[in-house]
Amino acid sequence: MRTFDSHRLRQTVLRMSKAGSTVHVACAFSLIEMLAVLYRKHLNAPGTGPDDPNRNYLVLSKGHGVMAQYACMHELGWLTDDDIDRYFADGTKLKGLSDAHVPGLEVTSGSLGHGLSVGVGLALAAKRKGTNQKVFAIVGDGEANEGAIWEALLFASHFHLSNLITIIDANGFQAMGTTHEVMDLGHIADKLKAFGLETREVDGHNEAALDRVLTELIHLPGDKPRGLVAHTVKGKGVSFMAGDNRWHYTRLSDETYKAAMAELAGCGGEVHA
Repeated sequence: MRTFDSHRLRQTVLRMSKAGSTVHVACAFSLIEMLAVLYRKHLNAPGTGPDDPNRNYLVLSKGHGVMAQYACMHELGWLTDDDIDRYFADGTKLKGLSDAHVPGLEVTSGSLGHGLSVGVGLALAAKRKGTNQKVFAIVGDGEANEGAIWEALLFASHFHLSNLITIIDANGFQAMGTTHEVMDLGHIADKLKAFGLETREVDGHNEAALDRVLTELIHLPGDKPRGLVAHTVKGKGVSFMAGDNRWHYTRLSDETYKAAMAELAGCGGEVHA
């Protein structure tokens, strides 16, 4: 049985960071628990494969956090050890941003703000086909500065896309500073509610709470789209990265790599050279 252990997933991200030179390691770490819960409990694809036409969709609009998704795909056997250890190398398939040419990734990212619109389209298509498919779209709180995010939410509300669950990774940072400093969105859950979403908030690193709230939102009656604000810590899992925006996009030295791996091994993971 695949457990999607959070410490092991973070170690896999670190393995990629060693291979990939300058990387978005802290951005991936804030996503680990929510992806673990989604893959373990709420995405049906793990049992059927990444191309199953009846799969639930995971749209990572925050595409620079894709190393966390690669780690889950490695756990599923969709990616090999060689894929992980040659991450971001010339001629390999795993890039620093999500790429829909890789089986298991639904969208190609780059400029932020566009993935949610793809998720809205997938949810609308599923509704019109009469399927029970769900679409989980993960958006960064910094990404929510993009107007396209709010246009997509207006569309989702107008067309009653109750099969769309928008998850905000609210780690409080973006590339150039805190979300409060760069463009303060205030209480983002209130904004989601104002845009017509049935909205909840949760500790984004508490897997039991994540599972409970996601299950509630999925089975909630009514035709409103769903929203979940997951309060997270950028760099979660490694003490010297947690809450430190210098790790947004950087290179790990051999010393910092070994120190991070040792911390995770002390939490129950395995040591990787």
